[in-house]
Amino acid sequence: QVQLVESGGGLVQAGGSLRLSCVAAGTFGRVNDMGWYRQAPGNQRELVAVFNSDGSTKYADSVKGRFTISRHNSKNMVYLQMNSLKPEDTAVYYCNVVMSGLNFWGQGTQVTVSS
Repeated sequence: QVQLVESGGGLVQAGGSLRLSCVAAGTFGRVNDMGWYRQAPGNQRELVAVFNSDGSTKYADSVKGRFTISRHNSKNMVYLQMNSLKPEDTAVYYCNVVMSGLNFWGQGTQVTVSS
């Protein structure tokens, strides 16, 4: 079992920055993907940024050039640096790990961007 805990969300004005952190704890198998998703009210959960199993990264078009995903493998942590935030970035952000074919999710952290 894997437990994911996110932190770093909050309220910020448009143009501001936030850094999300996710720490993974538990028994680890082979990690395939690790990254961030978000879900705004009334919308489906969508990919924000992810490390693929080959180490490459993928970003949603809406966040390219503004968000950066990084990780600290030895600490089992993944981060999301969010700059130039926009009101449309407002959502609950979830950490996700795909391991041995199973999906694990954190509890989510709220990010609210005011205009």
